[in-house]
Amino acid sequence: METSVLFPGEAEGYVQNLETFSLRDIGSPRWFSQHEYIEKLNMQAILNASATATQDEFVKELLVSLGKIPTLVHEMILVELWKQKVFPIFCQLQDFNPKSTFPLYMVIHHEATIINLLETIMFHKDSCEAADDSVLDLVDYCHRKLTLLASRASRDDTPTQDRLSHTESGDSSSIQDLQGQNAALEFEISLKALSVLRYITDHTDSISVINRMLCTHNLPCVLVQLVQHSPWSRYSAGAMEKYMNGKWQKVPSEDRLKMTKLDGQVWIALYNLVLKEDCQRKYDFNNFNKNQLLKLRGFLTEVLIDQLPNLVELQRFLSHLTVTDPAPPKKDLILEQIPEMWNNIMRDNTGKWKAIAKYQVKETFNPSEKDLRQQALRLAQTYNLDVMESLIPEKPKCGACGAEASKRCSRCQREWYCQRECQVKHWSKHKVACQLMAEGTEKLQKDLAVTPTEREADITDILD
Repeated sequence: METSVLFPGEAEGYVQNLETFSLRDIGSPRWFSQHEYIEKLNMQAILNASATATQDEFVKELLVSLGKIPTLVHEMILVELWKQKVFPIFCQLQDFNPKSTFPLYMVIHHEATIINLLETIMFHKDSCEAADDSVLDLVDYCHRKLTLLASRASRDDTPTQDRLSHTESGDSSSIQDLQGQNAALEFEISLKALSVLRYITDHTDSISVINRMLCTHNLPCVLVQLVQHSPWSRYSAGAMEKYMNGKWQKVPSEDRLKMTKLDGQVWIALYNLVLKEDCQRKYDFNNFNKNQLLKLRGFLTEVLIDQLPNLVELQRFLSHLTVTDPAPPKKDLILEQIPEMWNNIMRDNTGKWKAIAKYQVKETFNPSEKDLRQQALRLAQTYNLDVMESLIPEKPKCGACGAEASKRCSRCQREWYCQRECQVKHWSKHKVACQLMAEGTEKLQKDLAVTPTEREADITDILD
């Protein structure tokens, strides 16, 4: 039997009820309910995409048919702005010491959940079409993330979980931990944005979107910077490491020239933006752009082209570009669409950042112990152990020393250990979370034990 998070009827209820929120409402009970919906939809979409070809990708189909992809894009940009404008105010407050920073972390993580869901569904052309005008907002979003990624890579300043592991020590405050986790998540989000952008270049034929990518943001030059600096590769203790499957992994010397998924996404996006006929008509091959693109010739080796044969066409084009000057694009008079989501959110909230932070400190992000317990109940239902293990097929790691683990905490069933000594050593850190999750699980077993048929029936309340 295949692992499942949602039945199609449940997923339809969740998708149908997706809505846009205001910046002030981030972290509210209703917002957190939607966060849980999106988490479940994201997990089910991944399971659908990784299953056999015979299984319907019903989460993607529902988001397309019910027109909810623009809602996802709006909510992602909303949290992005909250992280830029409101979260720094929280970090500066001396008297803000909540019982738990977990609700804040869930808000920070919300952006990563949505971009992950978009990465899964935007692989399909009908998703790109269903996104409608929000594709322009998505292009702007990807440009912001990739520009930041390229800038940090050029300064060798790419935050990762590895560099931030020191925040687990007791010397750091919980808010400092959150800042470190936010920086690490930003790296992950930027890599997902790269994949989303590549899928947009695959599918779009909108003049406004092409103009936005080529003329407004000059994305080919941004992608050249990513090829040059390769933020997902690094040397650590003399060994090459590449960021693959969500973590840094050592690469054997014989595999150093092997293309990763991220390398492939950059090259395919460049191929589309430079060689597609519609793009060539719009792009200005002036001296600056031409010189930037010609930097790619040094990276187009035989080994690379053997792995992605279509790049031979890009190699030929660049060779031709060295001896020619393409005609400048025609200045056609066109009515161009412009993205609205970022500007609308900024217009509605500029000058109110401190007031929003003050309201959320008091009403949203200082939960009582009772509220935390209720949240633990909901999360225990959202993050089903069997599902999580199917999404992450690698063997679990010890919560204390990081070694391969075979023993699980018998009470909460969430944390893993390699031996009892590590569990005893880690208990002081794990105790509070263990108690919350264990109590949540116990209550769920009593109150929420329903059959699949009952689950399908319960969702009719949402649909009606």
